[in-house]
Amino acid sequence: MQIRIASYNLHKCRGMTGPHDPGRNLAVIRELDADIVALQEVDFRFGARPEALPRRLVREATGLAPAEFVGTGKESLGWHGQTILARPALLDDGSIRRLPLPGLEPRGALALTLPGITVVGVHLGLLRSSRRAQLDRLIRHLTRREGECAILGDFNEWRDDLGLEPLAGMHLLTPGRTWPALAPRLRLDRFALSTGVRIVNSGAHDTPLARAASDHLPIWADIEIG
Repeated sequence: MQIRIASYNLHKCRGMTGPHDPGRNLAVIRELDADIVALQEVDFRFGARPEALPRRLVREATGLAPAEFVGTGKESLGWHGQTILARPALLDDGSIRRLPLPGLEPRGALALTLPGITVVGVHLGLLRSSRRAQLDRLIRHLTRREGECAILGDFNEWRDDLGLEPLAGMHLLTPGRTWPALAPRLRLDRFALSTGVRIVNSGAHDTPLARAASDHLPIWADIEIG
């Protein structure tokens, strides 16, 4: 099976400085033409954490559907600001669960389990010690399950040689510089893939629209399983 996976931090659909314009982000997601997209910062930060990316627009604009789970609040699209979009047929064959993560800030991951692979969307903490603990928790969870796995998201880690030690047994893929989107310098967005997953192609999606729609560029990878 070959699928395209992607990760995209939406920055609450405000671009670099505003205004709030989810249509731009949806157009970027459509450009990615991915089968599974892990999204970060899909909700506003304060109060009831209402959705910044309107759920009602997603399927018509992208052909993808949000995975169904209990969000942070009644008006939220995500959990800790995260959600996973996927082709509807994949969601019919899969199951999703929330994975609480340790750290000083409230953080969590989402795991979409499909036949042959578990895809985990993350938005790791701002402190390196928290990121190490969060990745360690994820690896311990994933090693208890059968099948291949892929961790994707905003790792909030700009170093390649520090903070990612719990991923030593996986293939770490950093497709390119993604932040800040207007003039990317740091590689904050990454994939970590188990050894049975073959990478066919990958990249950072750097287009004029992507540079305007968020403070992060999205990343993508074509992978083969089995």
